[in-house]
Amino acid sequence: MQNEKNEKFHEGRRDFMKQGTLLAGGMLAAPILSHANYFSGAADVIKVALIGCGGRGSGAAVQALRTKQNVQLVAMADAFRDRLDDAYKNIKEGVEGNESRVNVPESNKFVGFDGYKQAIALADVVILTTPPGFRPIHFEEAIKQGKHVFMEKPVATDPAGIARVLATAEQAKAKKLNVVVGLQRRYQNSYRELFKRVQDGAIGDILSMQVYWNQGALWVKPRKPEYTEMEYQMRNWYYFNWLCGDHIVEQHIHNIDVGNWFKGALPVSAVGMGGRSWRNGKEYGEIFDHHYVEYRYADGVVMNSQCRHWKDSTSRVDEELVGTKGRVMCDRAVILDHKGNTIYKFDKKNENNPYQTEHDELFEAIAKGEYKFEDAKRGAETTLSAIIGRMATYSGQTIPWEKALESNINLQPAKYAFDAPPPIIPGADGLYSYAKPGTLKYFS
Repeated sequence: MQNEKNEKFHEGRRDFMKQGTLLAGGMLAAPILSHANYFSGAADVIKVALIGCGGRGSGAAVQALRTKQNVQLVAMADAFRDRLDDAYKNIKEGVEGNESRVNVPESNKFVGFDGYKQAIALADVVILTTPPGFRPIHFEEAIKQGKHVFMEKPVATDPAGIARVLATAEQAKAKKLNVVVGLQRRYQNSYRELFKRVQDGAIGDILSMQVYWNQGALWVKPRKPEYTEMEYQMRNWYYFNWLCGDHIVEQHIHNIDVGNWFKGALPVSAVGMGGRSWRNGKEYGEIFDHHYVEYRYADGVVMNSQCRHWKDSTSRVDEELVGTKGRVMCDRAVILDHKGNTIYKFDKKNENNPYQTEHDELFEAIAKGEYKFEDAKRGAETTLSAIIGRMATYSGQTIPWEKALESNINLQPAKYAFDAPPPIIPGADGLYSYAKPGTLKYFS
């Protein structure tokens, strides 16, 4: 997992080489596909639309097309034509030998802020992989149109977005629409085996958890004279909170999710610290380069969370859970007692590619007419867990989970257009303002 920075489009974001329903009360409960058998078998074409054509979108589309079902990519949408064209080329290369599965004529390629609606209308399943600030409105539209969804994490960047996703999740459930969220550790063999054993009491009661996403620097795309401020920020989406949520939300969410999953609970509050140690130039927008958060659960258990982007520093992407009888080291896929003896060790020969598995399982369920996946709610809950961590490090305040949700804080612009102002603009020196702990206050 530490190799995320070495991404290859056809294997998802990381270089990970380890290898509905027909009727409900007399009413149709799943959307109708291209053929009349309602996902009954491989003879049915499952039409897919890709919304968001960056590297992750290309990877997710390839993974969908590599499933055993008769899946075709029929529509694509992105804010930028160059990204759409690059993704189209990369996807065709990624399914070499099965290029007929990429069936996207020019009329089905949509560019701009509103093209997602037209692309969604052409599909049975929608892949949502834009910068996460757009996720709530895209997810809302997909469910409104009655589509199954794969959407990447995080599912929002602010509490208002979380509220929208939670409401839409209820609509998806009522319509029996499968939704998978790309928190792929839940689809990874080693994590699933570790989780089973923790549930069976292998480490006793959980006393504490440590979760990490520490790595080096990421990409930056230079500003060009022709860019409006909106276009510049969207092309450098990682460095602006309305689009990304900061790296505690965009990346570290994976590790936070593991803690919530194994604990079987959500944190009730977060308190922490963070800042900008060396990544403080104008090209780095407004986000921090390090965060440390203490998440507290209702029973008093604390999850210590740390993430940072520092070059030439020790990297660690991992989770460690300590219980009354032993500990879990997730990256090593082992369970140890408190004397260091191995209680269980997962055989890495049995590891899978979880990015592929999440698509394999989703499309298998769709083809069979099964309603199996309700990831949207827990995806939103874990995203909010990450968001309260950011709020805590930005403000220095203790942030209650429920109070944050009720706050309806909204980071989004008033208008999505290239000539519209984004929520934050640089000063005369080209620098963006950023949060000052102790000065920024979310709650009185």
